[in-house]
Amino acid sequence: RFDTTAGAFIVEVVRAWAPNGADRFYTLVKQGYYDGCRFFRVVENFMVQFGINGNPQINAAWRSARIPDDPVAQSNGRGYITFAMAGPSTRTTQLFINFKDNAFLDGQGFSPFGRVAQGMNVVDSISGKYGERPNQQSIQMQGNAYLEQNFPDLDYIKSATIVPCEAT
Repeated sequence: RFDTTAGAFIVEVVRAWAPNGADRFYTLVKQGYYDGCRFFRVVENFMVQFGINGNPQINAAWRSARIPDDPVAQSNGRGYITFAMAGPSTRTTQLFINFKDNAFLDGQGFSPFGRVAQGMNVVDSISGKYGERPNQQSIQMQGNAYLEQNFPDLDYIKSATIVPCEAT
């Protein structure tokens, strides 16, 4: 469950789709890594990206903690959550949620590990005021101080917590 400044949404993780990604996500949520993270890249009709910790020291500790790639077992449909990467074997902490069907990402190795099960309207409402302007290197080096000074209206994650699955 993500409690954000835009509202709450719930991500359902399906480990069978991408076990390495699912396990890393579980670890990061359990450790509180995403608490305070800004939604720093919002591309209209494409996706919203987050996952650079607001504390530069915490971010530095995870920046090189890469996880092995998972084969793409599920398409990047609307509401699906996937690790961002800069090429093979570069996944660490950054995630994105697809605003629409982005199946073209499947062939590039982006393997979803879950989907937004509740609250996609909240994800859709995350502020896109700054688009892709926040500089990722500046976020990594200066953390939320850089974002608060230069992009004060970014929505962010108040807390991310593990909640039990509801029986269907």
